Amino acid sequence: MLSGGSVWGTLLALSCALKLSLTQDEHMNNALRLMSETPLIDGHNDLPWQLRMKFNNQLNKVDLYTLNNTHTNIPKIREGRLAAQFWAAYVPCDTQYKDAARQTLEQIDVIRRMCMKYPEAFMFATSSKDIVDAFSQNRTASLIGVEGGHSLDSSLGTLRTMYHLGVRYLTLTHSCNTPWADNWLVDSGAEPSQHNGLSEFGKQLIFEMNRIGMLIDLAHVSEKVMNQVLDLSKAPVIFSHSSAYAVCPHKRNVPDDVLRKVQNKKGIVMVNFYNDYVTCSNTANLSQVADHFDHIKNVAGHSIIGFGGDYDGVGRVPGGLEDVSKYPALVAELLRRGWTDAEVKAALGDNLLRVFREVERVRDSLTDTTPDDLPIPYEEVKNDCRTSYGYPVPNPDSAGTILSLSPLALVLTLTLSSLLSWSL
Repeated sequence: MLSGGSVWGTLLALSCALKLSLTQDEHMNNALRLMSETPLIDGHNDLPWQLRMKFNNQLNKVDLYTLNNTHTNIPKIREGRLAAQFWAAYVPCDTQYKDAARQTLEQIDVIRRMCMKYPEAFMFATSSKDIVDAFSQNRTASLIGVEGGHSLDSSLGTLRTMYHLGVRYLTLTHSCNTPWADNWLVDSGAEPSQHNGLSEFGKQLIFEMNRIGMLIDLAHVSEKVMNQVLDLSKAPVIFSHSSAYAVCPHKRNVPDDVLRKVQNKKGIVMVNFYNDYVTCSNTANLSQVADHFDHIKNVAGHSIIGFGGDYDGVGRVPGGLEDVSKYPALVAELLRRGWTDAEVKAALGDNLLRVFREVERVRDSLTDTTPDDLPIPYEEVKNDCRTSYGYPVPNPDSAGTILSLSPLALVLTLTLSSLLSWSL
């Protein structure tokens, strides 16, 4: 038989456990309420790349209701209250100078076909208004971001064409330099700087993205590029899937001084869930992801924060955030830490919507500006897989002219020269 003290201690422990459970339930209920009022917009998901690698983009072989070896499927999306997703049209860096543009077009195509196959779940979206409309219809707004400037093959025409196909952000680099921008590996010392940030063509590209209304994504770029773009761009910028460098000093994350510049630019940093960027180690948990949210808020305010899970693009995700169904748990954690309803709504989607609308406003203000059709200098992109059609042919000297002639033409030229010399 328990003594009076033991009974009292047991009752007290049960009371505390019940109170904790009720508090946790209250935070979760509030999280779900807020997510029913404001669309959760995630900046980066690599499900399209999984569709390529597992099924070679053959959607007829995929059922997104039953697919169970990815972070993302339709039931998980619904459980996670995921209202809008930027799907990554990603192809690896080893496609650069080869077939990057074709493969990227195929990734754009599979995203669009995914929306067509599951219209009850996905709504193809290209504007801030589309996100709001899809939310009112209880469908996931599906936007496209091209992850890596190598996908453009250094062409402003390709940039514009991808915009017409529905692409709404471009990550300037992936983990490789392009002929016009340095990537984050430059800061780690793993790769040399080729452009000291952006080349002149890279600066052209920034202005053209402003003109057409393409969101500029600075995830993956070097710190020099971050600062240059923040100075150059007429519109706010995004980090679609990056975290806070001060919390985890990985070069893929954003330093505090850049966070403040993003705040001044009225941009957004969408927090990445990849363990390596959360704790700089193989393991992480939900609370440690929330630490990044807290840090960014403390340094630059809640108005620059968003969600950028990077699901299906990474091999390790935190405990408690195992797949896209777990977003409400992170929202509940922010509420537990004292975030106000307004701050949570800003991070959920209001911040991204504000950025998107401002990018659209800048685009509309530049409608009288003609498209930039000055190509990148050929010597900056010359390689064995690239032709030079359209570029001016250098004026060769006479020896060069003779050497470039066919054998028959060479014989005729030499004969004519000989005859002319005899006639003189």
